[in-house]
Amino acid sequence: MNSILRVGIIGGGLMGREAASAFARWFVLNNFPVQVELVAVCDLQQSLLDWFRQIPSVKLLTQSHHELLASPEVDVVYVAVPHHLHESIYLDVLKAGKDLLAEKPFGIDLAAARRIGDAAAVSGRFVRCSSEFPFLPGPQRVVQFVQSGRLGKPLEIRSCFWHSSDLDPSKPVNWKRQVRSCGEIGVMGDLGMHVVHLPLRLGWNPIRVYAQLQKIYSERPDGRGGMAPCDTWDNAMLHTDVVIDGLETPMRLETKRLAPGSTNTWSIEVLGTEGGIRYSTAEPKTLWVFDRQKEQWWNRTELGFQTPFPTITGGIFEPGFPDCFLQMWAAYAAERAGVLGDRFGCVTPDEAVRSHQIFAAALESHQTHSAVSLT
Repeated sequence: MNSILRVGIIGGGLMGREAASAFARWFVLNNFPVQVELVAVCDLQQSLLDWFRQIPSVKLLTQSHHELLASPEVDVVYVAVPHHLHESIYLDVLKAGKDLLAEKPFGIDLAAARRIGDAAAVSGRFVRCSSEFPFLPGPQRVVQFVQSGRLGKPLEIRSCFWHSSDLDPSKPVNWKRQVRSCGEIGVMGDLGMHVVHLPLRLGWNPIRVYAQLQKIYSERPDGRGGMAPCDTWDNAMLHTDVVIDGLETPMRLETKRLAPGSTNTWSIEVLGTEGGIRYSTAEPKTLWVFDRQKEQWWNRTELGFQTPFPTITGGIFEPGFPDCFLQMWAAYAAERAGVLGDRFGCVTPDEAVRSHQIFAAALESHQTHSAVSLT
């Protein structure tokens, strides 16, 4: 008989509702050894809580996260709240003896991430951090290609996450545009985990960082007829060096809210002397593989629905964000149950702290206009 994982959500906004949707579709996973039930939701806004009333398994709706954490019905807590609330709520989850899937960036800054990571280690609870896109078929093929040894000598890596909606200066301000709630790292905290998850898992840890950071719009409409300050970084380009097979290799990490024409576009490109591979969610079914023989080719492969955890969905179909979000949760549940095997897993606390070290070095680099060592 399959075990049942009972989940509580703290933060019923965009990502909280995505989680509820993933759990509602859990039955599409073929022969998965863990069943998931959403049993409790906490949010300060009653209107958001009301949305979850349509889910039969939800037994508790509350505006107090302490009440949710006190419930013996909850095994795992997913927390999706603004960055400045991460540390206090994550620590409360661990003190309550619950396991945790934490939203990125795992604290508002490096110091907070370290305190969360230390508390997770002491607590002995199962803790992972959210990052969905590596669970799409394309990124999985990138990992397999790199591990196959077909690159030859490494030449360069480029990992990116781009948005473009902030190009509109009339877009109202929100908490992600202000340092007090998003953190000084700005767009790196919002999007950075997406670009470092796969490289860090492959062992590509930057030893140096040179950063170029941009603040384009200093204010936005406040939604009440006035203007509010925007003091976070809009774009961040991090030029880093990593050591692969004993060779220092350039790796560029890009997180942008002002990337013309891009809508939630995640991409990665890895190049070597013998082969290369690139993938972008802008073309979700397309994988490009480079082959060097006497002649050189970029070969196009049309991917189907080839997810790490098999589903009922036919292989001819195209995966999207709800699918990779479900796969991320499946990876969390499988690893927690000890059945992940050799499949790709969620971001670990150590990787989350490492990401913050990279972002902190980027801030220092931009301030000093110099490369910052991470060794």
